[in-house]
Parts: sequence; structure tokens; C-alpha cells
Amino acid sequence: MQALVFDRPALDTSATRIARLEPPTPGSGQVAIRVAYAGINFKDVMSRRGDPGYAPRWPFVPGVEVSGTVVGLGPEASGHRVGDPVVALTNEGGLAEIAVAEAALTVPMPAGLDPGRAASAPGALTTAILLHDHAARVRAGDIVLVHSAGGAVGRSLADVARARSGARLVGVVGAATRVGTARDAGYPTVLVRGDALAADVRAGTSGRGVDVVLDPQGTAFLHEDLAALAPGGRIILFGNAAGGELAALPPTHLLYRHNASVGGFSLAALSADAPAMVAAAMRAALYMLAAGESTSEVVVLPGLAATPDAQQALADGAGRGKYVVRVSG
Repeated sequence: MQALVFDRPALDTSATRIARLEPPTPGSGQVAIRVAYAGINFKDVMSRRGDPGYAPRWPFVPGVEVSGTVVGLGPEASGHRVGDPVVALTNEGGLAEIAVAEAALTVPMPAGLDPGRAASAPGALTTAILLHDHAARVRAGDIVLVHSAGGAVGRSLADVARARSGARLVGVVGAATRVGTARDAGYPTVLVRGDALAADVRAGTSGRGVDVVLDPQGTAFLHEDLAALAPGGRIILFGNAAGGELAALPPTHLLYRHNASVGGFSLAALSADAPAMVAAAMRAALYMLAAGESTSEVVVLPGLAATPDAQQALADGAGRGKYVVRVSG
């Protein structure tokens, strides 16, 4: 089979290639899927950079989400049959003609849903639902600040908030060129990240601050996040897009001072610890897509050979919409 491979850590496409590999064999509780479409995610970039915990071996096949058809069942794999059209969270290995996924993280593809669009569900949209409903427990009336509002998860969070809580959204972007993208996604207020971020947030909320901060930038802006919180607010860190070493969390006295809580979220870890919760969120994400409740643009690329440039666009902050690559079919 053909697959996209990272041979070693790299900041560009120099160590990325399309390789011919032996197809993987599903293990216990797993299914093999002939991949029709695979999503491209910022996690690919973090794996390619060699960020700790993202690429457990080299060479490495990235790819966290796929749509396709079941072509093999491992021992103890239940709930699926060969020939079933499915959508799966693979966590790795999805950018290949054959991918393996846990049966518990593989769900039926809704009838009539475009499989290219379906492949965009297990990553960003599922993450957004889990962040909104479970990690941050967003409620009606909350003010929610979202970093990287113009990115795939940021755009999905706007869709989820609009459909589920109606929370007031404040988007934060890293450059003025991303303001329009965040506004188009559904953020009525968009701020450019900088030294005055907390002051800007308070000015825009009549001094109140925000109830929730959702931050994929690791700990790089944690002190600004704390300063922007309303009393009783909560911060959820859900990635380390900035790369590098994570700093220590704020000392306890600062949490007391702000009546604040800081939590973490990892889709990969939750899929290992609570696969039923993740699968339920995937089904909800697919329902949102089928119901037209997601406004994110899906950009379909013609084949694996187009993937390295799309990953580089994400690394450069120049991506447009949600990239999905047609792998086969």
C-alpha cells in the first residue's frame, strides 16, 4: 500500500515522502479500513517536528482521522462487518491506503453524508464537542475565549457553541491576517494576541473577564489567560501548538487569587481511557455535519502527494479551511 511517511523530525517537508509499505494487520479489538479520505491536522505538524509524545517511532505514518470501508477484523472486534462504510479516529497511521483503528473508535458513516466531509469529523469537530460539553462544561450565558480561533478546532468550537449553548465567543488569533477568518467562523469579537491581551479582554467585557479559556498553545500564554478570567473561571489547555518545553503551572496562590481552575485535554489520551465517550462525540459530530450545523469549509486534496504542502501550510499558519485528502476510491 501507499502511505505518507515522516522519516525523521523536520520543520519542513524535507523528511516527508510517499512510501510503499506492507498493509497493517488489525490486532485484538481492531478493524482494518480501506481509506477513502483522511483528514490533515495540526497534530501532523507536531509529529513531524518531533514534539515529545507525538511520533513514537521513525519512520512514522501520521493521520488521525479517516473515512472508508472495513476490510478486515481482528480478534474480539465487534460491532462492525467487512464492507461497512465507517468513520474512525485512528490517532496515527490514517494517511495511508489501509489504516487500523480500534473498533470502539470506529462508527458507522451516516447514509447520504459525503465521505470526504465525514473524514473531517473525528479530529477537530469531535475535539470541539468534548471541550465544550465535558472538559469546560460550557453553559448558556458563559463568555468563552478561544485561542487560535481561525484554526480547525477554533472554527469547530464556534459551530458547537452556536448549536449547543449559545455562549458568547471571543476569538484570539496570532496575526491580524487571521482576524477575517475568525470572524467568518462566527466570532463577533476577535483580538490579536499580544502583551495587552488580558486588558483588551477586560475592556471588551466591561471589566468582567471571561468564564472559559480554551487554549491550544500549551503554557505559553497561561498567565495572560489567568488575567483574563472572571472569578470562578476555568482554563482548558488542549495542545502545545507553540512547541517547545511546557512551563510549570501557576503556583497555587495564583489560582486562589483568581478563583480559577486549570485543566488539560487530550483527544488521544481520552480515546484510550474513555473510548465510548469519544465515540459518542464522533457520532454527534457526524450528526452536526449531516444536519448542516458545521460551517467549516472542507478543502479536498486530490491524493497523498498533495499532503506535504498542506501540512506545511498549517505549520506556516496559512491554511485555509479543513484539509482532507482523497486517498482511494
